[in-house]
Amino acid sequence: MQEPIAIHPGGVTSPKGFQAAGIPAGIKKPGVLDMALIVSDRPAAAAAVYTTNRVKAAPLQVTKEHIAAGPLKAIVVNAGNANACTGEQGLADARATTAHVANALGVAAETVAVASTGVIGQPLPMVKILAGVDVLAAAISPEGGEEAAQAIMTTDLVAKTGKVEIALGGQTVTIGAMAKGSGMIHPNMATMLAFYTTDANIAPALLQQALRAATKVSYNMISVDGDTSTNDMAIILANGQSGAPAIEAEGPEYAAFTAALTALSIHLAKIMARDGEGATKLIEARVEGAATAEDARKAAMAIIKSNLFKCAVFGNDANWGRVMCAIGYSGAQFDPAKVDVFLGSVQTARQGMALPFSEEEASKVLSAGEVTVTVCLNDGDASATAWGCDLTYDYVKINADYRS
Repeated sequence: MQEPIAIHPGGVTSPKGFQAAGIPAGIKKPGVLDMALIVSDRPAAAAAVYTTNRVKAAPLQVTKEHIAAGPLKAIVVNAGNANACTGEQGLADARATTAHVANALGVAAETVAVASTGVIGQPLPMVKILAGVDVLAAAISPEGGEEAAQAIMTTDLVAKTGKVEIALGGQTVTIGAMAKGSGMIHPNMATMLAFYTTDANIAPALLQQALRAATKVSYNMISVDGDTSTNDMAIILANGQSGAPAIEAEGPEYAAFTAALTALSIHLAKIMARDGEGATKLIEARVEGAATAEDARKAAMAIIKSNLFKCAVFGNDANWGRVMCAIGYSGAQFDPAKVDVFLGSVQTARQGMALPFSEEEASKVLSAGEVTVTVCLNDGDASATAWGCDLTYDYVKINADYRS
């Protein structure tokens, strides 16, 4: 059995050849970090995945154009304003931002990606944005990863970072990352931003393939509230500065890189789910014994998305019937008469029917900071895992006055 890939403290400046900074530009409250810049010392292969929301914010459109044009040198991010639903002016502002970064760094505008997060429908405060770019460009350093991670937060309570290290061709290859996401989180890219850096040397097409594979089992398997944002995006830059041999085809090196990227993505996705707005608990839904992987995925996501079950977890109520209800409408194919349900180690149902169980023991399981629900469909060998959080009074409070 393969050893789990270790996740270490670190971030976007952990790989060789990357610098970053985070500053307060005045977009949010005075003194709060709200702009970040990541810079590669040399042009980096780039790949990205984007929200499936039909309404896509201006930064996503500009970034997609720039990645299609070739390698990137930098990523600039602002929090507090999404630059979404802002029309032609929003596109012009996103392009002006990348051009200003390019001028400050002495690079071409198409080598700069741009991302935004925050309130939808308001024009960017360009005077603050452009001034912030100037400060960022002067502030970048190999030690700036932590402040950059803090600068992309909105309702997040914790910064979301990490790194992994793997050996390729006798060299250590590092992947570092920072992400944000707390509310408006739903699969097919949740309400989140994720930025990866790596000193691996990998072909752009394979980098894109690896990112899609990692996203499928991480960010696309979490849900906080069922809303998919207009600004969701994950970007990875690979600058090749590790000295490891180039990954130019699928094989052991590509598999190792993809496994490491996936482990780091799952780590960040779980932090997002745990940090869901108002949340007190992380919920992990495991579906085993499904006929197909798609059936397992559908069932696991239905459990995580069920507001009734999320409320039950918040109240320490072992209402396993809400799990059966959720998988029943999930679209997964299974025989209800074969289903077993476990809350932690407490089995609450066998063959689709209630079992006598200790309510006290089940309530104890549900009162923990991390709650696992396991569903055995007993129809095959496929499995899937999804993550979410409980639904609390505070979620409503946070989102009732989000703009104020």
